[in-house]
Amino acid sequence: MSITTVDAIVDYFIYVANDTGSFISNLKLQKLVYYAQAWHLGIYDTPLFDDDFEAWVHGPVIPWLFHKYKEFGWKPILKEVQKPEFPPELEEFLEEITEVYFIREGLELEMMTTREDPWIYARKGLARDEPSHAIITQDSMKSYYKERAA
Repeated sequence: MSITTVDAIVDYFIYVANDTGSFISNLKLQKLVYYAQAWHLGIYDTPLFDDDFEAWVHGPVIPWLFHKYKEFGWKPILKEVQKPEFPPELEEFLEEITEVYFIREGLELEMMTTREDPWIYARKGLARDEPSHAIITQDSMKSYYKERAA
């Protein structure tokens, strides 16, 4: 059972970008949402949200979310959002994810995610530039990040 929605997590990261005057592209947003889900699975054994990531060429992507912000291309997502209300534990968790990953550029986050087992295994030896809609399973994310959280 998930705790929140992708939209709430997205609004959190867009709020942080607006609040700090930072650049957040669709690429960077996808990777931040991915790391939030991955680490939540690894640390707490539960998903933040129900949506699955696909192993696209540029890393993990939730397709409908990509299309929602596609109009921005590689430019910053310019959208006013309210800061979502989360329980204190989730707020603290998201702050930790933000501290570690938010300062990184989208391309750097892409390079990080595409060197990790969940993305690699989902693509099952496809060429680096070959399109894929393979699901990155929550189980693969959970085991990979649980190992790193220990």
